[in-house]
Amino acid sequence: MIINCNGQLLDLSSPVVMGILNITPDSFHKDSRIDSKEEAIVTAQKMVADGAKILDLGAMSSRPGADMITAEQELDRILPIVNAIREALPRTILSIDTVRSSVAIACLEAGAHIINDISGASIDSELIDVIAKYKVPYILMHMKGTPDNMQSQANYEDVTMEVLAYMSNHIKLIRAKGIHDIIVDPGFGFSKTDEHNFKLMQQLGAFKMFDCPILAGVSRKSTIQRTLDVDASTALNGTTALHMYLLERGANILRAHDVKEAQEVIMLWEKLN
Repeated sequence: MIINCNGQLLDLSSPVVMGILNITPDSFHKDSRIDSKEEAIVTAQKMVADGAKILDLGAMSSRPGADMITAEQELDRILPIVNAIREALPRTILSIDTVRSSVAIACLEAGAHIINDISGASIDSELIDVIAKYKVPYILMHMKGTPDNMQSQANYEDVTMEVLAYMSNHIKLIRAKGIHDIIVDPGFGFSKTDEHNFKLMQQLGAFKMFDCPILAGVSRKSTIQRTLDVDASTALNGTTALHMYLLERGANILRAHDVKEAQEVIMLWEKLN
């Protein structure tokens, strides 16, 4: 399974780690927050050295209850970091976590490779046209509503079937635009209760039906915190346990704050298989 990342080929026949770089003052995991180009470069270099194949840069928090900042604020935060990392690590694949077409355009022009959209283009419908124009991979995530109201919409008859139906409908529309490199993300923690999250994890293998890479983003999330009675800073052990479980069920990309530990899980999983 190979995807074309703006001219760079990424082989996903074996799972890979996507390292999280939060260029925001209000990310739920305060130890992951980055507030300068210098810190971003050092963090990015360490993540790549630890095994990250992708770096995911986001400048607007999507934690439950988070307010949306303006496009200008988002660009002011993220664009200097994209430019700095591209200069320091020119061969590293950069994913941009945004819901806005204007931010996507600016970052792709600066050399980014992937767009990671939590909204399924429901916030900015022009984003899909941008993906089609630049011919870059698109990460399609499931969420109801927006981060500030999504948890009030965590209502499902059958969460897995509804998320699969959402993916099926969106993939058809996206492929009709000529976009073929699509990565699916069930959206753990986005408009879902803990029960929903665990059911989706148990049934992650169902997402293989789309013949798209599967991204799993559970790193230090609140479902782990509530289940184990820990906070984000002490949720690494729970994250590691779930990473192994998700690899067993078909995850191709682990989106993680802790790259070294996630990469070690992959190495052990590969030995077991």
